[in-house]
Amino acid sequence: MTADEDAANSTQASARPSDVRRLMAPRRPIEPNGDGTYALRLRRDERALIASVAAELRTLVEDDPNDEMLTRLFPTARPDNADAEAEYQEMVRGELAATRINRFSAVAELAEATVLDSEQLAAWVGAVNDLRLVLGTRLEVTENDDFDDIDEDDPEVVARSAYWYLGWLLEHLVEASATEL
Repeated sequence: MTADEDAANSTQASARPSDVRRLMAPRRPIEPNGDGTYALRLRRDERALIASVAAELRTLVEDDPNDEMLTRLFPTARPDNADAEAEYQEMVRGELAATRINRFSAVAELAEATVLDSEQLAAWVGAVNDLRLVLGTRLEVTENDDFDDIDEDDPEVVARSAYWYLGWLLEHLVEASATEL
C-alpha cells in the first residue's frame, strides 16, 4: 500500500456532502482482475459503513421483517386483492427474507476483503441495492432529489450522503460485474 493510500484509509469521513464528493472522486472502488475475481478497493471508513449498515439491516429483517422501512424489499404484488396478496406473501416472503439475510451477512463478513469472486460480488450488488432502497424509503427520496442540493444543516445530511454514496458504489459494482458477461 502506498503512503497516499494509507493516508486515505486512515482518514475518517464525516459523511457530509463535501466528504462524500471526495470519496466519490474519480476512482474505481472495484475492478475485475481478469481471472473471474474482483479487486475491492474501499477505504477503511467505507468498509466500516458497509459492514455496520449491512449488519443492522440483517438484524432488522431477522427481527422485524414487517418494519415499514423494509417496504421496498418486500413489495406488494397484488394491491387490488388482499387474499391473493396474503397468499403471495406467504409463498415468497420467507425465501426473500432468507436471501436478503444471507446477502447482508456475506457483505458484513466480507467488508474487509480485498478480492471478491463472482458469487461474492453478486451478494454485494444485491446487498448494496437493498441498503440503498431501505435508506431511500426512510428518507423518502424521490427522482427529483439532487445530491448537489443537500443542505449541510439538514438533520438527515449524513443519511442522505450515505444514500448517494451507496448509489455511486452500486454503479461501480454493477459495472464491474458486467465486464465478465
